[in-house]
Amino acid sequence: MARPSATRSWSASATASDPSESRLLAGTLGAPSGAPFRFCAMARLPRLVIAGLPHVVSLQVQHEQTLAHDDADREALLLRLRASAQEHGVAVHAFAFDDAGLDLLVSPPQPLALGRFMQSIARRHAAAFNRRHARHGSLWAGRYRTAAVEPQAWMLRCMRWVESRARRSATQAPAHVSAVMQSSEPHHTGTAVAGWLADPPAYWALGNTPFERELVYRQWLHAPADPADADKIESALRGGWFLGDASFLRTFLPQPARAVAPRAPGRPPAASSKLSPKF
Repeated sequence: MARPSATRSWSASATASDPSESRLLAGTLGAPSGAPFRFCAMARLPRLVIAGLPHVVSLQVQHEQTLAHDDADREALLLRLRASAQEHGVAVHAFAFDDAGLDLLVSPPQPLALGRFMQSIARRHAAAFNRRHARHGSLWAGRYRTAAVEPQAWMLRCMRWVESRARRSATQAPAHVSAVMQSSEPHHTGTAVAGWLADPPAYWALGNTPFERELVYRQWLHAPADPADADKIESALRGGWFLGDASFLRTFLPQPARAVAPRAPGRPPAASSKLSPKF
């Protein structure tokens, strides 16, 4: 599929005077000014970002590279994550990182905020990591992947998927125990406090007191999960699909400018046409 041509930009805040967004805006598709969503050009499909909705995000390092060599690197990454979230007004609901990459569940306040937030983390961490370890070149395996999420149906399932990263990853050394909080799981289960995290309404609904919420979430986190949940989340990330019910999405995007779900296999049915009778 050909890359969309860069002919128009439509975000009110997307101007040439914003150098941090110059490369992102190079592929912005046309849309009405002030729209609550943004399509950032990618090689296959435009990236879908919807203001106010949660998004699951994944950023991976290159093969045979590592995100952090020691606890000093991990602590620096955690501080950059917190600082970037505050700088760009992005609510971080859940996070987890290991040697292979970083997974997040976040809600951007405006369409451009997610890209700026991820760009800030990726650039600053890679630059500091390279300086500290006297290395050169890119740290990342590619651009981050993201999928917008229906909060009522998928918020807790995405939190569990993000916070189970260490259990899903084969690259995490079992013998290593870090003093740095590498996921939001300790915050949500009551063994640590991270006041900068934004607990979503779905988490607050688990109980009337912090103890009740932490207990219920701990049980939910460690109960056997439906394998189909992880498959759907990872498929949505790979394709940039919306994760949720199409009828819910239509309340935000009545006429989406791109496909928001995979097409059914096979050729689409041929459109029926009636020929005018000849006289």
